[in-house]
Amino acid sequence: MSESKKMKVCIGLSGGVDSSVTALLLKQAGYDVFALFMQNWHDTAGTLHGDCEWEEDRFVAEMVARKIGIPFYFVDLSKPYRARVVDYMFAEYAKGRTPNPDVLCNREIKFDAFWECARKLGAEMVATGHYCRKEAVTDADGRPVTGADGKPLYRLLAGSDDNKDQSYFLCQLSQEQLSSALFPIGELEKPEVRRIAREADLPSADKKDSQGICFVGKVDLPTFLQQQLKSVKGPIVEVYDAYYPQNPVYRRYRELDGKTAQQLTDEQLLELSTPIDYADIRFEKEVYRSGKKHIKKERWKDNPFGKIVGEHSGAQFYTIGQRKGLGVGGHQDSLFILATDIPSNTIYVGEGQQHKGLSRRCLRIAPDEIHWVRPDLALGIGDSRRVKARIRYRQPLQKAVLINRQNGLFILFDEAQRGITPGQFAVWYEDDDELTGSGVIA
Repeated sequence: MSESKKMKVCIGLSGGVDSSVTALLLKQAGYDVFALFMQNWHDTAGTLHGDCEWEEDRFVAEMVARKIGIPFYFVDLSKPYRARVVDYMFAEYAKGRTPNPDVLCNREIKFDAFWECARKLGAEMVATGHYCRKEAVTDADGRPVTGADGKPLYRLLAGSDDNKDQSYFLCQLSQEQLSSALFPIGELEKPEVRRIAREADLPSADKKDSQGICFVGKVDLPTFLQQQLKSVKGPIVEVYDAYYPQNPVYRRYRELDGKTAQQLTDEQLLELSTPIDYADIRFEKEVYRSGKKHIKKERWKDNPFGKIVGEHSGAQFYTIGQRKGLGVGGHQDSLFILATDIPSNTIYVGEGQQHKGLSRRCLRIAPDEIHWVRPDLALGIGDSRRVKARIRYRQPLQKAVLINRQNGLFILFDEAQRGITPGQFAVWYEDDDELTGSGVIA
């Protein structure tokens, strides 16, 4: 926190311990601080914590502001939140993709709509309780580096607490958004934040961390999605290992497996990043006679490549890599979702974490979905760079090569990744802890 001490800063006060300690640290550092609590959701359908969770959060936030001695304001951002986050989330699930509403909430609400409200109240900067860090980009002599627009460039760094690092959720921020942001607890570890809150006797000191969808809360996802997406029963198909040797996409994976980024053509990268389509596993019924009276019945013919093992309530309610909520028994190891087919309303599953259909080495980000937090480090067409990447929050960083081609940006991992999921954000880091870009997995 090296900015001018008398600068007017708005803290997004949620009622949680992280934002509370953020407000306290800003106040102690001499900033002119005020708190702004935002309500982003009214509908309680599908939530698991009761009807008035946001009211309790607001009450705690207001007590924290009073304890610290800073002004407290309230703003209702439910309309832009529904339009920019929730409606997008419903649309993505309807396509069979799995969005990340927390990433969108930061890009579209906290550092956009919320920041606009804060600015109208006189704020020069906005602060949040994220576990991440920000610093100015400097040259070898320590002088600030500017971008193409002549403005200073900033780095988005992982939080010092590896267990709480939240830089992933800020992966879509622009330089403009980053320039007006403060992250006071980014250098701290969670136990230290709790200790500061208790010593200051803050009302949120022992409040549990929030869970679930950003500003909606912990939800039963199928119930929540059924507000707009229809529930339609369909088959759960288990895919056997015998299917893969004859599948052309999988065979191509194996043929290209040993090639380096420099050896792969645009077409081959596209092949490596394309998920397997299981639509060619088909089932036919046969008539048989059962019991002493030889009553005619129907059953599915045996298929060497798979078997219908259950029924689901709508393919759009499930995501690749998911293992809970399938309701299918009789297996030694857990079943994992390999793919969802929305047009046929079919879910394909495989047994065990090492199932052949669960992992692949390469993913693609469409050209219009590529986002550089550091635009000065953007790759040109045909360029590549070693990075560390992750495809979901909390996943340990994975060694990979970033490859920019005419048909998209590819991440080629050193080792195959389990559960690459369309709609989620892939992010990449350089120098281990600087998040330089991200994109939606195609």
